[in-house]
Amino acid sequence: MSRNRIIIALLIVAALVFSGFLWWNYIGRRTVPPPSASIAENLDIPWEMVFLPDKSILLTERPGTVRFIDSNRNLQNQPIFTITDVAAIGEGGLLGATLHPQFAINGWVYFYYTYQSGTGLANRVVRYTLHGTTFSDRTVIIEGIPGGNIHDGGRIKFGPDGLLYICVGETGNENLAQDLNSLAGKILRLTDDGTIPASNPFPDSAIYSYGHRNPEGLVWDDQGRLWETEHGASAQDEINLIEPGKNYGWPVIRGDQTAPGMTSPVLASGNVTWAPSGLTIVAGSIYFAGLESQSLFKYDISTGKLTRYLNGSFGRLRDVVAGPDDLLYILTNNRDGRGIPLTGDDRVIRIDRTGLVEST
Repeated sequence: MSRNRIIIALLIVAALVFSGFLWWNYIGRRTVPPPSASIAENLDIPWEMVFLPDKSILLTERPGTVRFIDSNRNLQNQPIFTITDVAAIGEGGLLGATLHPQFAINGWVYFYYTYQSGTGLANRVVRYTLHGTTFSDRTVIIEGIPGGNIHDGGRIKFGPDGLLYICVGETGNENLAQDLNSLAGKILRLTDDGTIPASNPFPDSAIYSYGHRNPEGLVWDDQGRLWETEHGASAQDEINLIEPGKNYGWPVIRGDQTAPGMTSPVLASGNVTWAPSGLTIVAGSIYFAGLESQSLFKYDISTGKLTRYLNGSFGRLRDVVAGPDDLLYILTNNRDGRGIPLTGDDRVIRIDRTGLVEST
């Protein structure tokens, strides 16, 4: 064998060994959850969890389906509803969901999803009335929100002020985040019927804050402050404290960089990637789900301490919600094209936060 062939053969062997190491490093950290931890399996790229007043759960799946877990934690075999015009392309699809503050009276459920608009993509928020497990009375709240193959945002929540907040990504066009004539790269605020509140910071505009790259989580603390998770570029992920009218810097600043007139995050990942998505607040701490990091994080608001849990145990984590039983409910996202699914993925994991062990 010639010297060149020997070198090529050695390079191929080295590449195979390295690939095997990466595979083992990923799969070797994954564990099949015990039966008590996994309450729903074989989900199709779930994105959002919403608890109903009777403690049952609605789940959105990116292809456009809505799943139902009853109050005894049994997953109904088939979707209870499908939004047929969802365009599940790239990072788009059926994403966020939330209940109206007066859901017990009006039965209103809101969804955020991507749809085909001409030759491109856009996002809209729609409202349905839920009776039992039947959806009716479709109402469009807002549409024509910029959409794309990436960075569609998608989280929607009602705030303590009774208004609807909407996370919108910059769709991969970073300059739109600074453009107040575009809804891309913004957090929006609307009334429950889609009109613009007079108290919004910019006249006749749905924009509440701007300069965002890809915001994917919203939660309010017991002081009524709004916290947000946001994906950075090449790490530089962020946890932001959102205030009306403020500019959060993308793409001019990123991570903990500063600039006049721009607001830096409370917490940034630096050169580490979290890919943070859904978040919840329990006992003064923010818990947020990490996709690329395959971890659950806890940020103690009062001390500033960040703790990491479940590193690689269940793969990519999309959402975390504090349940009515004081347990944490976590969505995996291993079938989104970026993970390596195991048998049973994707799933809902139920965990007692008091038993979490810090990852090293």
